[in-house]
Amino acid sequence: MHGIQSLHVLKGPVREKEKREKERSELRDLVGKNLHVLSQIEGVDLDMYKDTVLPRVLEQVVNCKDELAQYYLMDCIIQVFPDEYHLQTLETLLGACPQLQSTVDIKTVLSQLMDRLSNYAASSAEVLPEFLQVEAFTKLSNAIGKVIEAQVDMPAVGAITLYVSLLTFTLRVHPDRLDYVDQVLGACVKKLSGKARLEDGKATKQIVALLSAPLEKYNDIVTALELSNYPRVMDYLDNATNKVMAVVIIQSIMKNNTYISTSDKVEALFELIKGLIKDLDGSPVDELDEEDFKEEQNSVARLIHMLYNDDPEEMLKIICTVRKHILTGGPKRLPFTVPPLIFSALKLVRQLQGQDGDVVGEDVPATPKKIFQLLHQTIEALSSVPAPELALRLYLQCAEAANDCDLEPVAYEFFTQAFILYEEEIADSKAQVTAIHLIIGTLQRMNIFGVENRDTLTHKATGYSAKLLKKPDQCRAVYACSHLFWVDDQDGMKDGERVILCLKRALRIANAAQQMANVTRGSNGPVTLFVEILNKYLYFFEKGNPQIYSAAIQDLVELIKTEMQGDMATPDPSANAFFASSLRYIQFQKQKGGIMGEKYESIKV
Repeated sequence: MHGIQSLHVLKGPVREKEKREKERSELRDLVGKNLHVLSQIEGVDLDMYKDTVLPRVLEQVVNCKDELAQYYLMDCIIQVFPDEYHLQTLETLLGACPQLQSTVDIKTVLSQLMDRLSNYAASSAEVLPEFLQVEAFTKLSNAIGKVIEAQVDMPAVGAITLYVSLLTFTLRVHPDRLDYVDQVLGACVKKLSGKARLEDGKATKQIVALLSAPLEKYNDIVTALELSNYPRVMDYLDNATNKVMAVVIIQSIMKNNTYISTSDKVEALFELIKGLIKDLDGSPVDELDEEDFKEEQNSVARLIHMLYNDDPEEMLKIICTVRKHILTGGPKRLPFTVPPLIFSALKLVRQLQGQDGDVVGEDVPATPKKIFQLLHQTIEALSSVPAPELALRLYLQCAEAANDCDLEPVAYEFFTQAFILYEEEIADSKAQVTAIHLIIGTLQRMNIFGVENRDTLTHKATGYSAKLLKKPDQCRAVYACSHLFWVDDQDGMKDGERVILCLKRALRIANAAQQMANVTRGSNGPVTLFVEILNKYLYFFEKGNPQIYSAAIQDLVELIKTEMQGDMATPDPSANAFFASSLRYIQFQKQKGGIMGEKYESIKV
């Protein structure tokens, strides 16, 4: 019995509320129709609306003190009267807003008003002077400030929504007034000041909308970088959303192929995307999803190539600015961000190729030497990661660039650093094989070194080659070293004696591998090594190396045939095909005739 009585008690207020809302809805429809009729009456022109109709209607709205009624009436006024009337009576209409009940959904009313005015402005270029004449932006901005001040309990999302609407209005009506856009962002910052980062998802979404609007309007991040309050608004985003917004900014740059061409703008840009550049508020990078993290850092790497200026001095400033920021990124980020910076700097080096000058102080003009010093320090940062294989590759790239700039001491220093990394940091056997071939390949392309420096480096390279863990790897690295002593376009680098020493050493290693063939044999086994060495003999034979005799090639051919036909031989189709192709080549050269044909004549295949 008691429960039934309680239910009746509860139902009473519910029914009463439903009844009130129904009455209000009917009243709204009635008032709305009356206002609509009023707007259609002949004789209700702008002057009558301004002097009589609007003041009387607004007086009724303010005095009724009912939040729903006030909202309905304001909404009706905005919907039924012409846009031109609203523009010409903006101050009067907006003046009523702060006087409404604090619980009125004024943000929706004002948003609808601004949306109507935006569409009106877009309808014809002829009406734009009217907006300037009545100072529509200033009036709307002041009104929003007063409403937010009057409604002290308005949640952050409500205030931000108002600023989004105002910004949308500004971008459509006054796209050339960046000061207006920055003013809106500044007002938003003022409203949010004193608050921690927003945790409210709806408010965060509105801030993203606020920040995205200028990017979408201008399609040019450079314009957004001129807005001093843009980064201050971003600071109120939580870390995850901050990074999402940073990615949106980078995507805008890539999509519009926008080059950022001054160090000041690069500084401003990196302030915007700092959520991708370093850990914010101690958020450890280990907590991030690995795939998301890689994609974020790859986007930063792509961005670095969009920072460019033809002027070497400004470009060097840009490189220094980027370097300052990315070196704060920590060990997980550096392997992604250091390489594009290095290649950007090397591009500048190529531009300055041929210029020289000692590095003295910070004010020295951009010279290759100065940039190489910066590159050396930057690659060193990878040692803390550690990423020795990546650092070694970058040192070798720099060595090659220094070679082209005719800077022997610099090139030698980069090679020295690469060798130190190889000796002290690269322990994995596969990584060693890759590294030694990179070293040999780079050294082969160098033409700047004097006899002493070149001998030191080639001696080290051949020594490391012979110490690789697996015999086949040793063999291939050693015969690759033969090219260090015979470079076609350099007369001073044709040492036939040292070439043959490398090839004979490779043969000895291949023979040693053959001794172990009973234990391990496969497609990359000893016979393949012999065929590879045969091809090296043929290469240098054709290049005119006086130490390579046709008899030696003949002996090698016979050795391979014997190995392939031996009792212990395991069928190896790829090696057989490789050898058969080599023999066909010898036969082809013999049949071709001429001087080369005569050289090959004594070789029997």
